[in-house]
Amino acid sequence: MRVLIVEDDPRIAGDIKTALNAAGYSCDSCADGEDAWFRGDTEPYDLIVLDLGLPSMDGLQVLKRWRAAGRRMPVLILTARGAWPERVEGIDAGADDYLTKPFRMEELLARVRALIRRSSGLADALIEAGGLILDTRQMRIFADGTPVPVSPLEYRLISYLMHHKGRVVPAGEIIEHLYGDDDSRDANALEALIMRLRKKLGAGAIETRRGFGYLIADDAS
Repeated sequence: MRVLIVEDDPRIAGDIKTALNAAGYSCDSCADGEDAWFRGDTEPYDLIVLDLGLPSMDGLQVLKRWRAAGRRMPVLILTARGAWPERVEGIDAGADDYLTKPFRMEELLARVRALIRRSSGLADALIEAGGLILDTRQMRIFADGTPVPVSPLEYRLISYLMHHKGRVVPAGEIIEHLYGDDDSRDANALEALIMRLRKKLGAGAIETRRGFGYLIADDAS
């Protein structure tokens, strides 16, 4: 899962990035409204944490431009503006949630998890499919009831596929959501990563649909 952090306070941005990285997300960050608008309009983020008080373009204007352009990724507004009319304006502009500074990092992480689940049509923090369980709160994977140790990159991959269970996900889409701007992207590395996960989760856990992509089957589908 890939997140963009838009925050012009370096300390706050750094703290959020550290927490999100530790929670299994790949993070990019920027501190300028124009840059934020361009990134959000051209990159496939799973969620954006957006501050309102930004240089060059206010965060609310950035959000309005994203929505006018048809960009539908979840947006969590993060701001020191706590008055209720401003919260209403942000929600009406297309924000999915609102968090006022100062805040607890645990609450931000919980809201991020919930927004990403909802954008995938899921409600529960435990995602189940094909004998696999993803615990999004504890960042744990279970195969047939047994906990499976995974690396942070393996967790990001299995998390993305589980959030999109029942859908064949193209390799290019996985790569875009697995790696940040500063990471190298290699289709061969993705195949090697999937092979390692199959050894841990079972050969049939991740299906390959030649020419189309990868699938974790949804038992309910």
